[in-house]
Amino acid sequence: MTRDDVWPPRAPWVGRWLLVICVLVLAMIMVGGATRLTDSGLSITEWNLEKGLTPPLTEARWAEEFALYQRTTEYQEQNYGMSLDDFRTIYWWEWGHRFLGKMLGVAFALPFFFFLFTGRLRGRFRLTMLLFALGGLQGFIGWWMVTSGLFQSLDVSPVRLAIHLAMAFLILAIALWVALGAFAWPSQTSRLGMPRWTPLVFMTLLFAQILLGALLAGSRGGAAYADWPTIGGEWIPSSAFGLEPWLQNLISDHATQHLLHRTTGYLAALLALLMAGVALLRGQGAARAAAGAVGALALVQAGLGIVTVIAGSPLWLGLTHQFVAALLWMAALACLRAGWR
Repeated sequence: MTRDDVWPPRAPWVGRWLLVICVLVLAMIMVGGATRLTDSGLSITEWNLEKGLTPPLTEARWAEEFALYQRTTEYQEQNYGMSLDDFRTIYWWEWGHRFLGKMLGVAFALPFFFFLFTGRLRGRFRLTMLLFALGGLQGFIGWWMVTSGLFQSLDVSPVRLAIHLAMAFLILAIALWVALGAFAWPSQTSRLGMPRWTPLVFMTLLFAQILLGALLAGSRGGAAYADWPTIGGEWIPSSAFGLEPWLQNLISDHATQHLLHRTTGYLAALLALLMAGVALLRGQGAARAAAGAVGALALVQAGLGIVTVIAGSPLWLGLTHQFVAALLWMAALACLRAGWR
């Protein structure tokens, strides 16, 4: 086995393909966030491939879909009396999310098999096989999440929502990691200027923050406390960590969720600024720029988080907050790769 079998030379076409996949995954994250925040995720009650490819095109088909939705707990207890026009609005969000997922699958699968059979997925590029498996698993997780909210409750399980979002960020990370490798990024002259485990610690904090945010949004807790820097007038809410078993606090106690989400955010922002400062002083090239981007995006994200809380978590701010989180995740991964190339 030669070195090129393990560490193949540049493969720019593989890199371009995976960058397109990254853009599509980012779009999926955003459309999924909008679907959740507009309460649209339970509007399609079946997993049907044929229906998923084409939306309702006739009044009869719309009436059929609406009748299925009217059987759900969400309709009967929260949206009873909803008009067909209002149903169409939420339906389009969920249908768009599923359709985009199918298009992402096609955009991945066709080039994947071409590159595989032409021998271009050698060595580290075989990680794309893991992406293929994770993409299929993500589809299953999405439906598993939806089923949790159809007939047992008004909303999907916050835990399943967090798992679904976590898988999306994992797929995004792997795709970007391999894409950067395909372009041989960064160059040998690029230096991060800090221990290579530092970005890994930051990404761990950021991943925890993303999960906490998903649990907070999934339990409708974003607007529970609209003050900052205090939480309900207290620095440490007296009602936090009051549920048993302890893990239930993470799932359904808004005081605990706000406390942990804000605290983890402060720690992540401080570490991001430290990374950026060290890289600006000691780093070189693209790795230095990536660390600077982490620091800048962390500041923007912290500010967005504060404004989102004070404003009561409106849709556009919630989506912007999620978008910047994804950009920060990608910048952090670029830093990590700079240290582990």
